[in-house]
Amino acid sequence: MNQSIMFQPLMLANGTKIKNRFMKPAMSEVMGDARFRPTARLIALYRAWANGGTGLLITGNVMIDAQAISEKGNVVIEDDRDLPLLQEWAKAGSVNGAQTWVQLNHPGHQAAKHVALHPVAPSAVPLEGPNAFAFNPPRALTIEEIPLEEIHEIVAKFARSAAIVKMAGFGGVQIHAAHGYLLNQFLSPLSNRRTDDYGGSLENRMRIIEEVYLAIREQVGAAFPVGLKINSSDFRAGGFSEAESIQVIHRMAHLGVDLIEISGGNYENTVIQGDNRKGAFFIDYAAKAKAGIDTPIAVTGGFRTLHGMETAVTNHETEMVGLARATALIPDLPNQVKKGAFTEINLERLSTGLPCLDRKAGAYIGLSYYEMQMVRIAGGKPVKLTKNAWRPLCFAFHTQGWSVLMPQRA
Repeated sequence: MNQSIMFQPLMLANGTKIKNRFMKPAMSEVMGDARFRPTARLIALYRAWANGGTGLLITGNVMIDAQAISEKGNVVIEDDRDLPLLQEWAKAGSVNGAQTWVQLNHPGHQAAKHVALHPVAPSAVPLEGPNAFAFNPPRALTIEEIPLEEIHEIVAKFARSAAIVKMAGFGGVQIHAAHGYLLNQFLSPLSNRRTDDYGGSLENRMRIIEEVYLAIREQVGAAFPVGLKINSSDFRAGGFSEAESIQVIHRMAHLGVDLIEISGGNYENTVIQGDNRKGAFFIDYAAKAKAGIDTPIAVTGGFRTLHGMETAVTNHETEMVGLARATALIPDLPNQVKKGAFTEINLERLSTGLPCLDRKAGAYIGLSYYEMQMVRIAGGKPVKLTKNAWRPLCFAFHTQGWSVLMPQRA
């Protein structure tokens, strides 16, 4: 048996044991039905990943409010009406000793216009950049007649969703405060121009994240894992900075968050869709963020070789290795490592053969390629590797219609 350090269990401070250091971070499965419920296909997908040996599975962003979804195919957990289906999902994601944590999210102004006519945000600041066309301008959450009431309601919805997640039997929850969604919007001075207790200083801008965490903790108790996903920065001048991100991480670690996943970017600067060939994206930042805290860190993005993963864990640069697209291509990657059958991830560049179309739709084609593979995995079929972009493009139109031309999350 392979004695790789990647199979060393990780013990969280609350006593939870994750069986190994492999983590599948959130991806956009888009397998919710028209009523925002998990489907048999989604449940089968998580059973396959769990049987494949991954220790921790983080779900694709699950919304806390059916009136605030980010894209077609989202799952929403806002009450217990779908508890039996959620229990099936949780059970599937716990086979073979795996844990599945539900990532809870609110899109804020980062909700595609075909699903959100009137999005909300910390301030009435629309998205900028080449993807702005896909999103309607938001209104600020503050309403003069009922100051802050909507913010408190959102906090309560995060907590209510977490309580249902625990009731369903999942292993934990992850608060999504990265990738330009609502909580990340509060953190960034570019999107948060409030002048009340939720804007201005970093202490104020992170207030809602603290409140969400504390409200969740009150619902689920100390022994139930609560993780946080956060950007290393927004990579935009005047935005949420690396130094600020480290301050938030240290504050949340002090409050008791169990695991912190580091990522980066948003729809205005899509680092989340970066080039995997350059090595682990956030390792240097993780070393800075870890200084002075004991909370485990998970780094997602850019790991390509087993040697690189093992080195990062051995050097305490990260406690967990997040492998997203790799698990859509190699759903049993940990099992393959254990058998000595895996050494390196190869993510091919897809092409239609038309450079103009590749430039315009390349990101969407790439995401559809991985969504197509997840459908195959869920159906018990082998992954079908290709460099030809036409099949995933056709798949995208078949499943998403014309909305596939809108920007989608990684």
